[in-house]
Order: sequence, then structure tokens, then C-alpha cells
Amino acid sequence: MSSAGSFSSYGEITQSEINSFLGSENTKRSNYPVYSTTPVAKKVKQIYEDRLRQFTSKGEYSKFNLPAFYDRARTDATDYIQLETYPVPDCRRPLFHDALKEAQGNWVLAKKGDSFGPSWTTHWFKVKFRVPRNSSIWKEANQILFNWDCGNEGMIFTEDGKAQVGLSGEERREWIIPENWTNDSKWHTIYIETSCNGMFGNADPNNNIQPPQNNRYFSLVSADLVVPNLPARALFVDFWIIGDSAREFRDESWQKHKAREVANQIMDAFDPNNPDETIEQCRQIARTYLGCHVDSPDVFKGDSVRDKVIAIGNCHIDTAWLWPYAETRRKIGRSWASQLDLIKRYPEYRFVASQAQQFKWLAQDYPDLFDRIKQEAKNGSFIPIGGSWVECDTNMPTGEALVRQFLLGQRFFLHHFGKKCRTFWLPDTFGYSAQIPQLCRGADLDRFLTQKLSWNNINNFPNTTFNWVSPDGTQVLTHMPPDNTYTAPAHLGDVARSLRTHKNLDITQTGLLVYGHGDGGGGPTDEMLEKLRRCRGLSDTVGELPRVKLGSSVDDFFDSIECSTDHGKNLVTWNGELYFEFHRGTYTSQSDTKKGNRLAEIMMHDLEFITTLASIQGAADYIYPKREIDDLWEDVCLNQFHDVLPGSSIEMVYEDVKKIYMHAMKTGEKLARDALKALDISVDLIGNNSEIVAINTMPWGRSEVVKVPTSNFKTIVASETFVCLQTTQSGLAKIQKFEAFRGKTMPCATVEEVEDGVFVMQNSRIRATIIGGTVTSLIDKQTDREIIASSLNDDGIETRGNQFVLFDDQPLNWQAWDTEVFSLNKRKNIPDGKVRITHNGPLKAAVEVEHKISDKSTIINTISLNAYIPPNEDDRQSELNIPDVSYLEFACEVDWHEECKFLKVEFPVDITCEYGTYESQFGLVRRPTHYNTSWDVAKFEVCTHKWSDLSEYNYGVSILNDCKYGFSIHGNVMRLSLLRSPKAPDANADMGTHSFRYAILPHKGQLNADVVRAAYNFNHPLDSYYIPRRTPAAEAADKLLKSIGFEGDKNLILSNIKRFEDDKDISRGELEVRYNGKSIIVRIYDSLGTKSKGFITLKYGLKIKKVWKCNLLEEDIGEIEETSIVYTCGNDGEVIKIPVEIRPFQVCTYRIELT
Repeated sequence: MSSAGSFSSYGEITQSEINSFLGSENTKRSNYPVYSTTPVAKKVKQIYEDRLRQFTSKGEYSKFNLPAFYDRARTDATDYIQLETYPVPDCRRPLFHDALKEAQGNWVLAKKGDSFGPSWTTHWFKVKFRVPRNSSIWKEANQILFNWDCGNEGMIFTEDGKAQVGLSGEERREWIIPENWTNDSKWHTIYIETSCNGMFGNADPNNNIQPPQNNRYFSLVSADLVVPNLPARALFVDFWIIGDSAREFRDESWQKHKAREVANQIMDAFDPNNPDETIEQCRQIARTYLGCHVDSPDVFKGDSVRDKVIAIGNCHIDTAWLWPYAETRRKIGRSWASQLDLIKRYPEYRFVASQAQQFKWLAQDYPDLFDRIKQEAKNGSFIPIGGSWVECDTNMPTGEALVRQFLLGQRFFLHHFGKKCRTFWLPDTFGYSAQIPQLCRGADLDRFLTQKLSWNNINNFPNTTFNWVSPDGTQVLTHMPPDNTYTAPAHLGDVARSLRTHKNLDITQTGLLVYGHGDGGGGPTDEMLEKLRRCRGLSDTVGELPRVKLGSSVDDFFDSIECSTDHGKNLVTWNGELYFEFHRGTYTSQSDTKKGNRLAEIMMHDLEFITTLASIQGAADYIYPKREIDDLWEDVCLNQFHDVLPGSSIEMVYEDVKKIYMHAMKTGEKLARDALKALDISVDLIGNNSEIVAINTMPWGRSEVVKVPTSNFKTIVASETFVCLQTTQSGLAKIQKFEAFRGKTMPCATVEEVEDGVFVMQNSRIRATIIGGTVTSLIDKQTDREIIASSLNDDGIETRGNQFVLFDDQPLNWQAWDTEVFSLNKRKNIPDGKVRITHNGPLKAAVEVEHKISDKSTIINTISLNAYIPPNEDDRQSELNIPDVSYLEFACEVDWHEECKFLKVEFPVDITCEYGTYESQFGLVRRPTHYNTSWDVAKFEVCTHKWSDLSEYNYGVSILNDCKYGFSIHGNVMRLSLLRSPKAPDANADMGTHSFRYAILPHKGQLNADVVRAAYNFNHPLDSYYIPRRTPAAEAADKLLKSIGFEGDKNLILSNIKRFEDDKDISRGELEVRYNGKSIIVRIYDSLGTKSKGFITLKYGLKIKKVWKCNLLEEDIGEIEETSIVYTCGNDGEVIKIPVEIRPFQVCTYRIELT
């Protein structure tokens, strides 16, 4: 049966028939065709994704794709560009005006293709150019660039000496010519300073952590005027982000597949024969995925609540590393000039820069840039951050040195920028002391940023945003950028990882993206900012990518965390050190630098002690050397930069470091002599009526055997040039005479060869048996206890104390930085040496042992024992008692010429404990002696300071040292790291002679205050001076040096005495004077971990007006109530006692105003 309109006729059905059948309400679907006229294949994802690289690649098809159209015109013709150069002799680095004076009459012609070198030399270029007017392209150009590529670093200056932008030979090669220069047809002159090094120094560019090449040359590839094709360059960035979306988004996300389709549509639309029109069409297609606002800062407008990633630009300039300090000064100028240029062009851009030292260098070398930075800091675009002098190592500096990092840094920022920093910015340091949170809070820093723990090579650190807690309970809000880098290139993947790899998303859902070329400086580029605009546009258009925000500061980021976590109360906590499971060799590399650091810190302690007291009651004409002391501290803090003190820089850096330390020690010695002169104390013999003394800068008594420069004293206990010097408190230690021992056993130390090759050295406290330079027995006579655990090791060799061991040291990577756990498996005991007696009492016994490490290296080890001089009974009862200890000391002279070896010394001790204790800044750290977990295994090499200890309940053993930092205690073996021999980046690291001391100190009971004090004494040896014998001046000097002290719980350490920064008489005028008189700063900390009490004491005529408890920046927190201060009278006259109460491991600072 058939009827009109039916489908049974099988004839051709028209669209109108279908519409009639479906009814009028379906006519809107009428565009869907009935028949398929063309087959459409499902696109093969991988092929269409791989195709995308062709569009922007500079490969075999580049002339058909976008790279061929980035520039509209380019010229290097001499009609428009003329070059001259001046090679600066002797590797000097003259600043602009000095260089131009030198170059006058010395310019020579230069051209593209010329080579410049060798390594580290400086070449100035005079560039004269005029913009062509011979075509519409040049005449109508919106922008004209100067393109320079010499493969090395450089900086462009205008004729008046103003820095414009930095050049890198890599990512930064262009400068936008001022608009008023582009159409005037006039010749214009610029100058370019170039340095013959790359961004990462002068090593092989493919392996830049090797030693630098000394004869590297750089070729001038480009010196061109360019008309850029701005739409084509914009399309490049569009396509980059869309292509990354296609490659990196999740397979199950529709945005991934849409990105691949859009990118292919762009490629299909592009026509190399009609580039201008089709590039615009391609950009229109891109906007369907990226949105319509990616060409302006408006893209970042909108609801900020949805922002999940805050992007901050930085360039992390290593203050020295693969280049010397002097080159860093120029890197700062280049990098920050470029960032000022970006700030001018991108209103949303925010850039942070740390390290007050670098700002100071900039102010000295580029004052115009410094002024511009100060203005942009006011505008909130260029943001000083960090609060420290440099981005320092925090493993090895003393607690006081870290305090000075903050004191110098925060005061600099407050003086020059009107405010202090809130965030301690330390992205690249190799581990973090447990006391950092407390020190941060004491310096008005309540936030902390790092990311280095993402480099751990054993365990994955579990947190991103958390509260980091010091041993005293102080906390700091901490964030580790989830992208796990501080030099992100601002790719789409960086934005994605800034949330995706966040480890605390249950609590907070925001991450900080820290982007920009770094280490060698440079910072962000305009390309990075363009990418971030597109990432934000993408998020707002198709989603899937976290919403990135520019325009916020680091403070804004941390504020948002506080707001969303109930002021941080909801965040997880991490207590104690942030141990870095990598770069463990940095505790030992560059031994001389580490010794220089220790000696400089000690010198500064003693210098401030002496100069402070001399300035408050010394000679009337004595002037406190504030500027000189500040300069010394700046140098000490500079050398604590995190690639300098750890030993991971090139040889040139350590040549500079040595000069700095030598200058510091020479200057410090002169300042100390000047202060002592004001107290009538001399380094030189004062006629025939002189008395030998030593200055004890420690706040407790000391009784020690000291070598003196003369033996012409007949009534003293002396052995050759050794005397016993004693004092019951700080001040002058005087010679102990025979009469002091009446009725007691005369103190004595002896050594004898009891049989062939076996030496017994003893005093009344300990007895040591020495064979071949090793200690086979160490007896505590008081407890009749053997200290050395004698047993057979796996090779059947008897274990001994003071056993030198040579380990193979071939880490997987990063020679100067790393040592690996497998190195412990390949060891060689250094053979016994020849022993001879050098001193045999009564005050000192000693033997000298010469060991042969190899055909190239030797050790001369002097083992000595001083007479044990027990404290007097009165001293035992005093709060200022003398440490009751005796130890066996080892002084080494090493001639070291090994390659990839690690020298250590071992002491197997008869002590069992599951943890060892190591001195750290203002306290201690306990670490496991076992390998129960991977976290325990990771700590096979750790950092220590002056002492390390292994103790049972009623007995323990400590190892003291005077300049070493690497240590390990595993099982019952205490192992001190002595010397390494890495060959990169310094091929001669540690080659040569070294001297150092260490000691083994047995003690009754657990770790105690006597050990802590003995370690201080070991590092602050008593030096001999002369005073007039029995004169009022000598008595006055002694009283003055004793006038400030401490009494109370022995675990409390009065660690530093200094002048207050803002007293009128010493103020440098940088900050407001806060006291018209004289005041002193006293710092005290708990060293062992218990709540404690005591008194700061002032006597011998010192009077106080007020006493303030203050923070580490010496800002008053609260006044000490007058009623709590105790006034007593005794043999020393009036004694003022200021009460002190301290939490476990707390650091407290007091400011005492004197009248």
C-alpha cells in the first residue's frame, strides 16, 4: 500500500518531507544532513599531537611554518650599525664611567663573527646605529629591537651611563629601542659591557659544574636592528600553551582533546603565502581556547577567591658559585635592570629579590638602578624579601652568626626601604637548623620559604605548607613551592604542578609558583609573563588548569594561608631540623674555608667583648669602632653564602674567600689591640715589670695549660714554655704558682714507652695507651672505666681509637656537594705511624706520630695530655665554676694530595645509646645511631659544631673539634670527618696543607654543662698578653673585664656581649637613635634543654638605668621590672643582678642601659 508522504516508495526523500513528517517544532534541526557525503576519520591522537611540534620547530619545515615569520625586517648593514670594542686588560671589571675613560683613544673596529676572550675578561662595545627609513616596514613599525648575541653576559647602557637591560646570550638578547629614536633618522650611541662567561660561568656548557675553562672565547653572532612581527610572536606563545595542554592534561579530560583539535585548526589555517591575514585568523582560533584578554593585564581580573596559584618572579642570583663575587655584582645589575624593564611593560608583574648584600653592591655600582628599585618597591612591584644579609648556609654558621645575618639584613631593608621583611627567603640552602623558626621570629620574620628538600635522594618530605617548630616551641609558617623549583620557566606544567603536587591539599588549596631564570641570575622574561597570561585565560575559558594570579605579593600569599587555616592553627607541624638528604659532603669540602669561618666567628665574639667593655669604661679617648665591626660582620656573613661556606664553588671564589678572611683577621687583630691598649694590656712585652696574663672571654672560670712566648719566669709552674693560667670568671687569667698546690698532689702529665712501640700517657684523671698513633685503651681513673671498645672488625682487625680511615668518595653526582652511603663500604685504615715523645711533663705530655696516607699524602699527629688541675673547692661551689674535665687532644698537620678520597678519624667507644647528640646553633640535635628506617639511613653523615656526644645514663664520651662540621655516630663508633678531595667544580679543592685539632673527652653522667663549656674553651684558646705588674691600671683592666657576667644554672650560656646598635655615641645615622647614653646587649641561651634561671651580673662600678628584654633586632619587647633586680654588696662592691628565666633551648636578648 502506498500513499503520498509515506516512506514505502523508497524514492529520494526530500528535507521538506522530513520536516513535514517531524512537525514544525523540529524545523530548527533541519541543518543536519540526511546523507553522509564525505567520510570523516577518527584522528589518530598521537599523530596529530606529534604534528604540533612542526609549527614552531626550527627544523626542516621551519620555512613553511611560524618561525619564518617572527621578524618582518632585519639589518646589520654598516650604513645603519657600526661597532667598536675596547678589551679591558688584566681581567678587571671597570664601571661605566671608568671604562669609557680608559677606552678613550683605544677603541678598535669590531664586526659580527669576531671572537672575544679569554675567560673572565671584559670587553666594552660602542654601538652606533640609526633606524632605516628605506621601506614602509621600518617606517610603520610599532616596535624596533636591537638584537645582540655574543654568547656571553652583558649589559646595555645609554650614553649617560644609565643601565637598560641585561644580555645573556641565551634567553635575553633584545632591547626595545626608545620610540623617539625610531623615526628621527639620527645616529644614536649605546654601550655594551660584556663579560667572557656564560650565565653559569666558564665550564663546558653541557656540564657546567665541572671546573671552568680558562681559555674560552665567545663569538659575536648578532648585532642587528629588527622589526619584530608582534602578532606572529604572540601566536607562538598562544600555540605553546595550547600545545602544552594537548600534551600534559589528563587523557580523561575533554580539555586535552579540545586543545589538540584547536592547535591543529591553527596549523591548518596558517598560510605561509598569506602570513599576516592567516596569523590573525590563527589567533582568533586560539582565543576560543585561551579567551579574549590574554594580550593585556585584564586577564587577571575577576574573583580572587578562585585563584589557586600565586606566581612570583625571582632570579635567585648566587652570590658566588661558578663565578667570583666580582662577577655577581654585575649579574645583579644585569638581572635587576631587566626586571625593571618588565615592570614598566607588564603592570601585573611582581618581582622579589633577596640578600641585602646584593642591594648594597647595586647601590655602590649602579646607583641609578638602586633609585629606580626603591621607587618600584614603594609601588609594590619590586619587592625586597628575605631579611638576611645573604641566602646563607644554616648548617655551619653559629647561632650568633645567623642572628647577625638577620640584624644586618633587616636593618638594611628598614633603612633603605622603610620596612622590614616578613619572609625568610631561602630556596636553595642545603638543610635547615632546628633553631631557624625561633631566630626568624626573633628577627620579625614569621614566614619561611624553601624548596630544597624536594631534592632529597632517599625520602620524600611529606609536607608543602606547615608550621615548622623550633626546639623551644617557636614556630614559623612554612611553604615549599609544590612545583619543586625556584627557577620555574612558567610553563603550563609549572602552573599545574603548583597545585597537583601540593601535599597538604586537605588543609590549604593554594601554592606559590616561583619563576624566572636563576642561580646565574637573569630572572623572568617577557615570554614567561605572556605564558602566564595565557595560562590564566585558559583556566577562565576551558578550565582544568588551576587559576594562576599575577599581581599579588608573597605576603599576600601567606596572608591568604593564615586566613584559610584559622591563623595557621589547622596546619600540620614539623618539629626540629629540616635535614637535607643530599649534599652531605658540604659539611667537609673546602676545609680552609670552614676553618676560616670558625676562626672569624670566634674572633668577632672576642672582639666585641673587648671593644664593648673598653668603650663603656676604658680610656676616655677610646672610640668604639662601630663601622669597622659592621664591615667585619658583613664579610663574615658574606662568606657564609650557601655555595661558599659549604665548599661548592669554583677555585676563584676560594681565592677571594681567603683574602677576605685574612683581611678580617688582620683588621680584627688591630681593633682588638686598640681596645686592649685602652685597658693597658699589650701583646708585646712591657719592659721588665710585666706580668703574663690571658684574657678569658668566656663567662665562667678556666684553668688551663698555655704555651707562652717566654720562659723567664722562675716562680711559676712551667714546663719549657708551658704555664698554668687560671681565673674563676671572665677577665684576666693569671699564672698559677706552686703555692697554689700546697697540701695537694702536684698536677702532672707524663708519657713513657712501657715496651717497644707501646706508649702510656696519663695524668691524675685519665690514662691512654698509644700504639702506632692509635689509642688502644683510654681509662677514666676516677671511675675505673675503659672508654675504647676493643673488638675485631669484619676484616679481623682490632678496632682502635684515633684510627684514621680513608674512604673512596665517588658520589653519583655533584662531587663537591655529595658523599654517598655506599662510600662507607670501601675503606682503608691508615697504617700505624712512627711515634716519638716530644714533651714529658709536668704540665704537658705529648707524642708526635707521622702517618703515611699514600705516596702523596701524610699526617703528622701530635697527641697530648695536659696535667689535670681540679678546680679549687671554692670554685666548685661557685656558679662560675671551672669545667671539671680532662681530655686527650690530637693536633694534626696534614699534607693532602688525594683524588676522590675522604679522610675520617674513628673512635669506637664502650657506650650504647640509640641516639647521638650533636651541638647545633644555640642548642643541640639528637640523631639516631641505628638504621631502623630509611629516614635513619639518610642521616649517615650529619652536621655538628664544636662537640658531638654519645652517652648512657651514667657515663658518656664527647668528641671536641676546632674547625670541623661533618660527623656520624653509628653503633658505638664516633667518626669525625676531616678532609675530602672532590675534583669539581674546584679541581684543586683542599689540596695542600691543613691543620686542625680534636679531642676525646670522657665524662661521668650524661651530656652535661661541663662538656659544653669545655668545647667553648677548646675553640677559644687562651692567648697570652702582658700587663704592668701590680699597678692600678692592671687592676682596673681586670675589674672591667669581669664587670659583666652571669651566675645561675650551668646549662645557661652567656654567648655574646656587644654594644647596642642605636646608642647615640655609636649610631651611624641609618636608623633613629634610641638611647642617648651607653647600653649593652647580652645574649643568653639554654644549651641542654631545660627550663632554667640565673642572673646577669654587673659590678665594679657599673650602674644601670633600665633593663629591657628585646628581640634579635634589639627592639624592646618589655622592661624588666625594677623590683625584680637584686642589689647586693660583697668583696667586689655593689653587684647588680638582673633575673633571667629561660625556656628549654630558648634564646634571650637583653638591653642594659647604663648611667
